[in-house]
Amino acid sequence: MHDCRPRLEKTDFPAIRRGTLTTLQVNLGYLCNQTCIHCHVDAGPRRKEIMQRETIETILDFLRRSNIKTLDLTGGAPEMNPDFRYLVHEARQLGINVIDRCNLTILSEEGYDDLAEFLANHHVEISASLPCYLGENVDAQRGKGVFARSIAGIQAFNALGYGQEGSGLILNLVYNPTGTSLPPSQVELQAAYKKELKERFNITFNQLFTITNMPIKRFGSYLISQGQFEPYMQQLKAHYSEANLESVMCRSLLSIDWQGYVYDCDFNQMLDLPLHGQGKTHLSELLEKNMEGMPIAIMDHCYGCTAGQGSSCSGALD
Repeated sequence: MHDCRPRLEKTDFPAIRRGTLTTLQVNLGYLCNQTCIHCHVDAGPRRKEIMQRETIETILDFLRRSNIKTLDLTGGAPEMNPDFRYLVHEARQLGINVIDRCNLTILSEEGYDDLAEFLANHHVEISASLPCYLGENVDAQRGKGVFARSIAGIQAFNALGYGQEGSGLILNLVYNPTGTSLPPSQVELQAAYKKELKERFNITFNQLFTITNMPIKRFGSYLISQGQFEPYMQQLKAHYSEANLESVMCRSLLSIDWQGYVYDCDFNQMLDLPLHGQGKTHLSELLEKNMEGMPIAIMDHCYGCTAGQGSSCSGALD
């Protein structure tokens, strides 16, 4: 795999500082039942990195001491961590909103038959990957048969009340472009998704989030191998919008890797870019620290969050 970091280190991206911390995003490990070309984590079935119970206890300790409102669980497939359900249960007991970044096909894997019911019983918010409402596009990006399994997964969530008005069970879908283009209008694409999925599969959901593919890890390596890395970066910079700076997630979020080390965002984590001026820092070192106003570590990939409508792990910013 090509190393993207040397191409990103020199940057003219504007300096930004952290605001009030509201979200803790935790990567529970790189193990995943899928292998997707756009994956900035380089996750897959052969990855061995899994967060251990000791680190999970540190996360729960941090949640008890902070004013965190949202615990955002990601991976890999976060549900494949043996302590996923323990962490969800304990966090919900603390009154914290939990988001599960679900790839949908995990629901049809052996041993996960009751996963959807568990998530519904704990009122976990679902952020589910579905890069298109057309099967051929999804399977091209994520593998043969993924679309059909994804649709079945959404239907299983719908049957439990997810995405249904008045249920209180939130089901959001996530769109990634299949190539080097930027995402289209989130509002317009959401309308298309709602229409097509309802007519084709009687599916309902709450919101669609559009996310720009980041030029790092697996996707960045693909860009380099295709001779598209520089053109893609030029495209991101050409569509830079200063208005998006106030809303980027790194201003209100901390990203925690599978070992408990802290980063300004999930993308910085994958680049092993530590907190600005602090070096590698473990969450246990921040239990009593107020991080508001601290500078955020930046490199050229940050243009991916501010291009066009802007995006991050939570979709378009406008």
